Amino acid sequence: MKPAFSVIFLTTLIGAAQGLFLALFTAQSYALFNLLPQQDSQSFYAIGTLLVLALGVLGLISSFFHLGRPERAWRSAAMWRTSWLSREIIMLPSFMGVVLLYGIVHFIGWKPTVATLPDGVVIDVTVLLGILGTLLAFALFVSTAMIYACLAFLPEWHSPLTVLNYILLGGASGFTLAAAFAASNAPELTGFFAGWALIITVLAFASRAASLLRNNRLRPKSTLQTAIGIKHPRIIQKSTGFLGGSFSNREFVHGCSAACLRSVKWIFLAAVFVAPVLLLAAGLWANSSKLLPLAFAVQYLGLLAERWFFFAQANHPQSLYYQAVC
Repeated sequence: MKPAFSVIFLTTLIGAAQGLFLALFTAQSYALFNLLPQQDSQSFYAIGTLLVLALGVLGLISSFFHLGRPERAWRSAAMWRTSWLSREIIMLPSFMGVVLLYGIVHFIGWKPTVATLPDGVVIDVTVLLGILGTLLAFALFVSTAMIYACLAFLPEWHSPLTVLNYILLGGASGFTLAAAFAASNAPELTGFFAGWALIITVLAFASRAASLLRNNRLRPKSTLQTAIGIKHPRIIQKSTGFLGGSFSNREFVHGCSAACLRSVKWIFLAAVFVAPVLLLAAGLWANSSKLLPLAFAVQYLGLLAERWFFFAQANHPQSLYYQAVC
């Protein structure tokens, strides 16, 4: 498939936003049970939420560049009963709306008590909004990933690993960003976020490596022989035919060589997994806050390459029948 940079930026930006929100609410949940120190609502949670919203808005803006008629974008939510794309379009603003309320409540300090647990733990409205935001974040992860995982004719995507990768890669980038954010706003939480970022990044590596190994073993069910009904063992396409310059081939064929794909694969493996792990570990060992923003920057650039590779690796059946276009 031909990667669309608007979708690449959309999925990586909102993934980092979802992961960052999950990190913020995880810290609040730990602090609720006195497992972490309490943080100031305005200087930590409100500012962190603002960063989540900024990433989400940037992702939303980038998505409009993928639309032929942006003024009709609202119609894409009409098929929510059957379309994962429609569900994503509904989940994204819903998630951002709840995050906005979460940030506003923290900013103004309005925390009415909703319930009190038997051990004396007080549940206020921010906890309820955090739980709702968490559910919407995971629903958005699943909706975004299932847009691709539900396509049975693209076996590289048609796997539960696609959903798992979207969740873990978004979580890894979000917790890495949370570690960088905490280094300046809540230094006592830096180790907590960085530790979880290391764990999730390692889990994401295991999941992504499994998908790469799986995809390397895939063999196309269709060939040039089955396409034209001739069983000769050696068939070579000499011309693109009258469909060579069609919209379908421009959209479904990326035009990069196998060597280019291999290079991008090793680049993103190093940038998404190896470099951030080393930078996070070095930042914790040396107690250096400067390495944590660098870890997120390198990881996010790697995620752009990873997402490009994710789209480019999918072989649309048309690329088998019109190989001269490649």
